Amino acid sequence: MRTLIVTNDFPPRTGGIQTYVHALASRLPADSVVVYASDYPGAAEYDAGALFPVVRDRSRMLLPTAAVGRRAAEIVRSEGCTSVWYGAAAPLGLLTGALRRAGVSRFVASTHGHETGWAALPAARSLLRRISRDVDVLTYITEFTRRGLAPVAAPGTHLVRLPPGVDTDLFHPGVDGSGVRAALGLDGRPTVVCVSRLVRRKGQDALISALALVRSAVPDVALLLVGGGPDRARLQRLAVRAGVADAVRFSGEVPWPQLPSYYAAGDVFAMPCRTRRAGLDVEGLGMVYLEASAIGLPVVAGNSGGAPEAVQDGRTGYVVHDPQSPPAIARRLVPLLNDPSRAAGLGAAGREWVLREWRWDLLAGRLGGLLRG
Repeated sequence: MRTLIVTNDFPPRTGGIQTYVHALASRLPADSVVVYASDYPGAAEYDAGALFPVVRDRSRMLLPTAAVGRRAAEIVRSEGCTSVWYGAAAPLGLLTGALRRAGVSRFVASTHGHETGWAALPAARSLLRRISRDVDVLTYITEFTRRGLAPVAAPGTHLVRLPPGVDTDLFHPGVDGSGVRAALGLDGRPTVVCVSRLVRRKGQDALISALALVRSAVPDVALLLVGGGPDRARLQRLAVRAGVADAVRFSGEVPWPQLPSYYAAGDVFAMPCRTRRAGLDVEGLGMVYLEASAIGLPVVAGNSGGAPEAVQDGRTGYVVHDPQSPPAIARRLVPLLNDPSRAAGLGAAGREWVLREWRWDLLAGRLGGLLRG
């Protein structure tokens, strides 16, 4: 059996879906995979070192056009592919009819977070229904996203959970964060770390506002914000107004191989995400919670979308049900910062949970089974 992976989301393009597709693809048998992807700067150099063939379209964005369908069908025939995996169901799942005529017998299409927004829009909803009707399996990442998809999927759609995973060899409790702490002036300071893009939905502003309250109980507390994004300037101004600018560190974007050491520089991980824009801007899952758990940190999450599914509330961390409330966030952070043994217990439970249920190799095995039917 050979599988054609059709995707716009593939390295060297960066992002959550890109990580998801590449991590699963690279854990399938190398001789069973062919990738058809859109072009991107640096793609030729990246593809030269790939474990499997990568065919690039000339465009920066694959769309379900007749030309793309013909190219995909040519690859199916030349590479002997009998199954197709769409890294993101919408809109490329609309190619299914053409590829079934080319000889493909099995189709799996993965959904992420944005399809729940599609499900709320009439035109996009009809396309999702058509895609779900044509493929054999539609995967979802959380129970939250399944609830959004199920009402708009075609009757009889086979919905299967296939969440993202964690590289537990990269993210583990032995990672040394001391270099990051020293470089950022965090030595000896109880530190809350947040790894995420700097956008309003992620809740860094609520963390900064909560910091003033936390500081009354934990005087030396610091907040490390890891990531870049359009909200940085606003967050810096907010830190000044809140009187905590001296306690907030902005790392900027961090290369992927260095990211574990930034998690490990913290004592507690927090990302109090919230839902915005009447439910159209929502957290699909929040892999950062699971990466932090894999490092051995307790986590504090916001109650947005599928984020609570990445935390075992009271066992690996806590869910703040009012993530826009600085006092509610502070009430969860202070006990963890003041009680390292309690924090360590939650972190150890998180690591155990990730090893048991969230490893990429386990999830790749599940995908392989779906592709075989």
